[in-house]
Amino acid sequence: MSRHTSFLQFLVLSSVLLSSVSYGSAGITSNFIRSEWPSIDIPLDNEVFAIPKGYNAPEQVRITQGDYDGKAVIISWVTPQEPVPNKLQYGTSEKQYKFSAEGTTTNYTFYNYKSGYIHHCLVDGLEYDTKYYYKIGTGDSAREFWFQTPPKIDPDAPYTFGIIGDLGQTYNSLSTLEHYMQSGGQTLLFVGDLSYADRYVNNDVGIRWDSWGRFLERSAAYQPWIWTVGNHEIEYMPKMGEVRPFRNYLNRYVTPFMASKSTSPLWYAIRRASAHIIVLSSYSPFALSLQSHSLKTCN
Repeated sequence: MSRHTSFLQFLVLSSVLLSSVSYGSAGITSNFIRSEWPSIDIPLDNEVFAIPKGYNAPEQVRITQGDYDGKAVIISWVTPQEPVPNKLQYGTSEKQYKFSAEGTTTNYTFYNYKSGYIHHCLVDGLEYDTKYYYKIGTGDSAREFWFQTPPKIDPDAPYTFGIIGDLGQTYNSLSTLEHYMQSGGQTLLFVGDLSYADRYVNNDVGIRWDSWGRFLERSAAYQPWIWTVGNHEIEYMPKMGEVRPFRNYLNRYVTPFMASKSTSPLWYAIRRASAHIIVLSSYSPFALSLQSHSLKTCN
């Protein structure tokens, strides 16, 4: 991660801490010290990248906040063979799904790599401080998850955020992710440099984006990860004919930027519990207008 992204980390962290310190009680950070593991990428056949069983089973499932105030989520997933299902079911009781929501579907190419079908589904009108269960797919390929909405916006609302950047997919990455999952964090602020797929070439770039999506699902399918980019997401690779910055990232990871009246998914703000979070990208101009994903719901 470059010094610009380190500064971005500082801004995001400062926003969260100042919101807590000014109006509430800030907690004490962990004294965790990571054990030494090999800083090499985990092989693709490792179980941490396992593909779900069943034909066209949804994979790479993840959640991010879907609005400005925390009463909506965007749930994303990938289906490898067919562009369905692009719907999910959800409700407040386990295995009782009274509501449904329909999302959008896209795919893209990067060099000779062709992505699976990427689905983004907005689920809105949620109640604060409520556990929701959701199901994607049908039959033997169906998969079930849950998430907890935050408390209502209040300067004194207790809430625990985690902050991770430069995760990648090494053995050290696995140690970091497992520790975070044991920490009691309720939402993860990801401050850039996601998959480190830019260390690869040709089709392996896209393949490593897929493996990283499966890698983080164990956490990101159950709580929001709030996204921003780092220099490793630029992926300017003219020798491969790929010159559009953030191509892999923008097709895979969505943000609620329009809810804060931003013109770009790389710049946005949200409120969650007692925090006001401002996401800034030091690698793209503020005025850049990018085509947004169209999200809709049906209940």
